[in-house]
Amino acid sequence: MQIEQTALDGVLILTPARFGDHRGFFSESWNKTRLEEAGLTLPEFVQDNHSLSREVGTVRGLHFQSPPHAQGKLVRCGRGRLYDVAVDIRVGSPTFGNWVGEELSFDNGRQLWIPGGFLHGFMTLEPDTEIVYKCTDHYAPDCDGAVRWDSCGIDWPIAEIDPVLSAKDEAAPALADFASPFVYAEGVA
Repeated sequence: MQIEQTALDGVLILTPARFGDHRGFFSESWNKTRLEEAGLTLPEFVQDNHSLSREVGTVRGLHFQSPPHAQGKLVRCGRGRLYDVAVDIRVGSPTFGNWVGEELSFDNGRQLWIPGGFLHGFMTLEPDTEIVYKCTDHYAPDCDGAVRWDSCGIDWPIAEIDPVLSAKDEAAPALADFASPFVYAEGVA
C-alpha cells in the first residue's frame, strides 16, 4: 500500500497494490494490518456507503458530520471517475479553509483518507460514477451538515457546466457564513 501525505495534515492518499493478469486484477482496498505495518493506524470503521451519480458534473457536498458523531472517511471510486475534495474546517488550524483535491477513478485505484474536521465533497467526471467509502461513525441526522460547494475556492475540474446538486447542497451556507463545530488540536488529525 502506497501512502502519500497531502498539503493538509491528516488527509492522505492511499493507493493499494493491484495484481493483474489476463482476467483482470485483484487488490486489497483495505487491510488494517498492512497499513499498521506501514506506520498508519486509522480509526475503526463502522459503516460503508455506496452511491451512484448518473450525470457528469454531479456535485455532492461539501458535507460533514459534527461532534459527537464526526466521521472520518476512506473514499474510493468503484466505477467511473470523480474529483474528490477535503476542506479543513478546524477552527485555529493553520490550514483552515484550505482544500486538497484528488482524482479518484476505477482505473487508478487511489483512495482519499479524510479525518473528522474536514468537509468532504466530489464532482463526477464520467457518467454513472460510483463512490464507495468507509466511515468511522454511523450516520447521525442531527449532526449532519453542509457548506456550499462553490464557497471554498475549490478549482473544480469542470467549470463550464452547471453542476447537478441536491436541494440540501444548493441551500448550504457559504464557508464565510459557517460556524465550524471543529477545533484544531496540534498534532491530532
